Amino acid sequence: MAEQFDVVIVGGGQAALAASYFLRRTGLTYVILDNGAQAGGAWVHGWDSLHLFSPASYSSLPGWPMPDTPEGSYPTRDEVLDYLHRYEARYTPPIRRPVTVGRVERAGGKFLNIRTNAGDFLSRAVIGATGTWSAPFIPDVAGHEFFGGTQIHSAHYQIPAPFAGRRVLVVGGGNSGAQILAEVSLLANATWVTLQDPVFLPDDVDGRVLFERATARVLGNAGAMPTGGFGDIVMVPPVRAARERGVFHAVRPFVRMTATGVVWPGGQEEAIDAIIWCTGFRPALSAFAPLDVIEPDGLIHVNGQQAIREPRLWLLGYGSWCGPASATLLGAGRVARSMIRQLTDWLASPTQDVRLPKP
Repeated sequence: MAEQFDVVIVGGGQAALAASYFLRRTGLTYVILDNGAQAGGAWVHGWDSLHLFSPASYSSLPGWPMPDTPEGSYPTRDEVLDYLHRYEARYTPPIRRPVTVGRVERAGGKFLNIRTNAGDFLSRAVIGATGTWSAPFIPDVAGHEFFGGTQIHSAHYQIPAPFAGRRVLVVGGGNSGAQILAEVSLLANATWVTLQDPVFLPDDVDGRVLFERATARVLGNAGAMPTGGFGDIVMVPPVRAARERGVFHAVRPFVRMTATGVVWPGGQEEAIDAIIWCTGFRPALSAFAPLDVIEPDGLIHVNGQQAIREPRLWLLGYGSWCGPASATLLGAGRVARSMIRQLTDWLASPTQDVRLPKP
């Protein structure tokens, strides 16, 4: 027999914890299904030296602030993991792990059926909080399959030591590309490959300003938007140090790959030992494919956080398309507060009309 809940949360990272904090106050029955073996979600897989680009006060989940770090420093991956472990211990959310969700299906009536390796779960609503880490994106470059060197996505990068003394391309102009280049360039002959010249924020601008920008965008107050965006590079200490070494000279992408290297736009072929792809992620939505809600662009169209083509499905933590800054620690909590209020009202409505107005 399938277990039955009002709400099932698929995924057990920061977005799930934020949703749980507000759900626990509603009286609704719910469970979190996490395919990880421990707390931390995608942070478990971050590279060893990863730093946030916001201070602890702007990197906290609802209810309990992350401990402060020394002035001028930003929380490390290990400090974030410690915080998430202790957050779970503090609030004891109803998490089952490791549980892998294979598919979410309509079950007739007002229920969805969540099929897992630990049995089936029936739920009146599902919150998708699967994040993006399990869906890394690598562009389809001609000759990609013939390259005989090392290729790794930033999702699986850990330390720079394996690249010591090698000819390395770091591909991608965002914060992950800048941080990884900063440390790999200490040991390797590294070149930064970006689509366009990277944009570096002023030294005194960090995630606090970017959150304010996201908020201004939502409120429609364009004049209040600070300079910069979430795609721009924040000058955390390792990045500032690399700038002082003159590391950040980006070149435009190669046009194809060969067995031993790459070919640049002018036709010059260069031998390369390794490529680190810092080219981002796509939302990990495959479990929801049976609901026929995934559009050609790979996203699920939403009204707020509620899926338009299946309103029993709600989404949190994937990016700005389902809530401003919702893929960040602070942003997930802000969006979860309003989302859980709306979800609770919707579950209490007498009809739960499946036909939603266009956003």
